[in-house]
Amino acid sequence: MFISNAYAQFGGLGGIQSSLTQFLPIILMFAVLYFIMIRPQMKRQKELRNMLAAMVKGDEVVTNGGVVGKITKAGDAYIGLEIADGVEITVQKGSITTVLPKGTIKSI
Repeated sequence: MFISNAYAQFGGLGGIQSSLTQFLPIILMFAVLYFIMIRPQMKRQKELRNMLAAMVKGDEVVTNGGVVGKITKAGDAYIGLEIADGVEITVQKGSITTVLPKGTIKSI
């Protein structure tokens, strides 16, 4: 009398499609995140590694701290940087941000 009838839901292909449509926005968000943030960052890191590997004696560079100088010694982890006549400092190779065109220091 007071008990209502119970009906089973359709458990076939409709259930699979329903779960896929629920996860589709999450999958799309991860795809957008990859193409907007992760991929460009990986590209910049690769360019920086190539730039650091290609540095040679005589290149003019800028460090993270804004120090401009000319490379006098290039090692695996450290480089010698001449920042003025007769003034040389040693910095980590990873602190170099930019390799400048030749003759930039003289024009400053």
